[in-house]
Amino acid sequence: MPFKIQDIVESGTFARQEQPAIPVPGGLVIRPWAATDAPAVYEAFQDPVIQRWHARVAESESEALGWIEEWRASWAEERDAYWAVADAGTDEVAGRIALKSLLLADGQGEVAYWTMPSARGRGVAPRSVVALTRWAFDEVGLHRLELTHATANEASCKVALKTGFAVEGTKRGAGLHEDGWHDMHLHARIRGDGPVAAV
Repeated sequence: MPFKIQDIVESGTFARQEQPAIPVPGGLVIRPWAATDAPAVYEAFQDPVIQRWHARVAESESEALGWIEEWRASWAEERDAYWAVADAGTDEVAGRIALKSLLLADGQGEVAYWTMPSARGRGVAPRSVVALTRWAFDEVGLHRLELTHATANEASCKVALKTGFAVEGTKRGAGLHEDGWHDMHLHARIRGDGPVAAV
């Protein structure tokens, strides 16, 4: 039985091309992860703030390297897209940004991010979210991007609101962290929301 609605983004759109680097205003770049980033990923996951909001802990640089290999493979499989956020001049890792839970046919994905402790307070997350959102809408053609975070994660909520991701509601008991179940704020942007403002 044929579908009456065509795919929003054609299957193979990611798999047929190399994962791009995306410039971010203010001297940053969103770029594919490299094996040499393993020490930075390991360092990031020793941070108590990052540990609080993630279910995984990196116990070694070799384990972090395994994660990077998974992140790189997920691009070709079109299920998730993970990038390092790096200083455009030094290439030092400042954070991570991702499009998770990709549904290309439905034109949807979920934005996720974290920032290295040494890079906090410099607008790394909001600037990266804006750049990735523009790319996802304008270059890829996605229709809807969601962003979720624990209601207790005020820093993540500020990033979402600053970058134009409207609050759509609260998902009760939807996120399991080390300290138990958390209610999750659901934010979203759709392509029809208009231009993504600079931050």
